[in-house]
Amino acid sequence: MLFSAIFFNKYSVIIRAKIGVFIFLFFYTGILLFSERPPHPEFELAEMAVAQNRIDEITIPKLKAAGISPSYLCSDEVFLRRVYLDLTGLLPFSQEVRKFKAVNSREKRRQIVERLLNSEAFALYQTMRWGDILRIKSEFPINLWPNAVQAYHRWILAAVRNNMPYDEFVRALLTASGSNFRDPPVNFFRAVQKKDPVVLAQTAGLIFMGVRPETWKKQEIDGLAGFFSKVAYKGTAEWKEEIVYYNPDKPWDGSPVFPGGKPAAFITGTDPRRQFADWLITSENPWFSKAIVNRIWFWLMGRGIIHEPDDIRPDNPSQNEELLSWLTSELAVNKYDLKHIFRIIMNSAVYQQSSIPLNPLPGDECKYAFYNIRRLGSEELIDNICRITGTSELYSSPIPEPFTFIPQDQRSISIADGSISSSFLELFGRPSRDTGLLLERNNTSSAEQKLHMLNSTHVQEKIKTGGNLKRILTQIKEPEKQLEELYLSILTRYPSEAEKAAAFNYFQGKKLNESQVDLTWALFNTSEFINRH
Repeated sequence: MLFSAIFFNKYSVIIRAKIGVFIFLFFYTGILLFSERPPHPEFELAEMAVAQNRIDEITIPKLKAAGISPSYLCSDEVFLRRVYLDLTGLLPFSQEVRKFKAVNSREKRRQIVERLLNSEAFALYQTMRWGDILRIKSEFPINLWPNAVQAYHRWILAAVRNNMPYDEFVRALLTASGSNFRDPPVNFFRAVQKKDPVVLAQTAGLIFMGVRPETWKKQEIDGLAGFFSKVAYKGTAEWKEEIVYYNPDKPWDGSPVFPGGKPAAFITGTDPRRQFADWLITSENPWFSKAIVNRIWFWLMGRGIIHEPDDIRPDNPSQNEELLSWLTSELAVNKYDLKHIFRIIMNSAVYQQSSIPLNPLPGDECKYAFYNIRRLGSEELIDNICRITGTSELYSSPIPEPFTFIPQDQRSISIADGSISSSFLELFGRPSRDTGLLLERNNTSSAEQKLHMLNSTHVQEKIKTGGNLKRILTQIKEPEKQLEELYLSILTRYPSEAEKAAAFNYFQGKKLNESQVDLTWALFNTSEFINRH
């Protein structure tokens, strides 16, 4: 029998009780409450996952053959929250939750996925992800400089917004020449810790092939470096401007060799980067499409089919080779449309499963028998706290950046420069953008993070001074409607009857503003708010 527990009063909230991988919330002043887990809680549907597309046809039979039952489908509210976070990094507004729940159509999940994929918020969120991978950062050790950072960020944002095919996106980066201020893709060759052909080859291998630098044999990386051996750099009269260009006379001891050992047929006067791009961007290449579809699967499912997603090597096999091969071919067949991969994953029953396993066994998270819970990223947490409370955040850079202006209402997700940060972002694991490795982002929970959410004046002042709570109190008169608005805004669901009763019991004898502040603070500190589920 599974139970949940919480202790709540003005000064403390204990939210570590765990049921499988989830908690249920009940508030009551100074009393420890236990609640038996219902068969189908409000964040599940009483409906088993059944095949909706090819992903399910591959995955679900493998689960059943292994004696593993896939979880129930998640509720509409959980699905809405999940797709908003996964595609935009934001929670839906309360009116969006009401509207989505009121629609009685089996197509509404597909429709919301499509709408969000074509939103500006999706473009901004994906640009942040690419900023992490491509190391977009002004200061040490990357040293792109603010002008170049802004140009690079705008170019990537436009590419995502216009759904540039992935093969064209990669080719533009690998073959770019020109000014770092005026030809943004050339910053691919500057966003490295050392402008050396071997480092450039390792960077291309990591980003576009999913191969970590330390896994290459010396002979392999030397051959790959040959394709970047003619990349040269020169300054201009403009401060910090740099030209990246092809220099056929630049000396290099060695010849370009493709991964796998096939020497490149060197053509005099031809930039070898183009030969590498031609070899890389083919449907026959075993790395190119596999690396990016595996990344997208990781972003949406919390675990790569090959895990870690940027550690593709023979002795790190995939958990489902048939699934990975199908996704890889699907990308090529659909002309390298990355949105297509997002779409088919999110419309699958595997993605739409509940986060509560039916029969939890060690290793089931690798087989996708349920949705993997993980903590929200640092940017997602602070952006949603600010949006819910109606406040802004202060960001700074360790070195003055005269060309960078950050509006007060700017989301951290839309900040172009990895050098611009805040104490909250650093505490909650924002990546430094030094290496491009996924493990730079640390989404594990720590005692310091929990104490910050519970006790810091930073979060408390946002709740007390933010305009949104005042709006709720002044525009919504009925206490029950006020409670609903808080739950819909923070947890993307209505409160249960037990939660309503416990909350109203706590409100008795207290000023309305004080009790609403306490409740907002308590909801911010729940696992349900802090985690994807």
